[in-house]
Formats: sequence, structure tokens, C-alpha cells
Amino acid sequence: MEKVIKTDDEWRRQLDDLSFKVLRKHATERAFSNDDFPKDPGLFTCKGCGTELFDQAHKFDSGTGWPSFYQPVNGEMVGEKEDRSLFMRRTEVHCARCDGHLGHVFPDGPQPTGLRYCINGASLDFDAKV
Repeated sequence: MEKVIKTDDEWRRQLDDLSFKVLRKHATERAFSNDDFPKDPGLFTCKGCGTELFDQAHKFDSGTGWPSFYQPVNGEMVGEKEDRSLFMRRTEVHCARCDGHLGHVFPDGPQPTGLRYCINGASLDFDAKV
């Protein structure tokens, strides 16, 4: 996999303000800010580099206010690292190709994985299946 590396100025020109803050500065969007999130079949891709990350078929309503998935399309494309910010210990998830911050993964999701990838909608684009 070829890594995508850009300066902050290059990212700012490519991304809207909220997406830049989330993907590049590890911000979190407000809960329930994506109530109109796509519901059609398709793939959610990284807004930074276009990498396929999550399938609509793996999305579920977690009630948290953020898009949630029980697994990525390809586990190698979603990296993890420990996040100790805000006096908590969590597992951050990021795009393995461009290192864009996506959200966090928690061990309280549905089967078959038991995982909940809690993802900022501002970090994703949607590619509908035709």
C-alpha cells in the first residue's frame, strides 16, 4: 500500500473545515450530526484518500449518535493505536493509508465481531453500489 503524505496546507485545500479538524487534528464531530447518513448499499471511503473502509452492510444503529460498524471492509486498511486523551483509555482507529483519524473502536458491538467502530461521519465519503 502506498502511503498518502501531505502537508497541513495541502490537506486544508482538499478538505472542508470539519473534515480537516477530524481527519488531521483528531477532533470529534457533534453526536447526531449525521442523521441523514446514506442508507443505500455501498462503501464508505476515507474522505482524505479514497480508501475503502466500511461497507453499508456492516453498519448498525448503536444509539450513540455516530455512524457505527461492526467491522471494516479490510482490517489492514484501518489502523489502531492507544488513545489516552480526555482522561480515558480508548483505541483510536485511523486510515492506514493516510493516517486520517476516523474515530474509536469499542468491544461492545453486535455479533459476529462484538466490535463497535464508532466513526466520525466527517471522515467518510460514500460510494453507492450501482
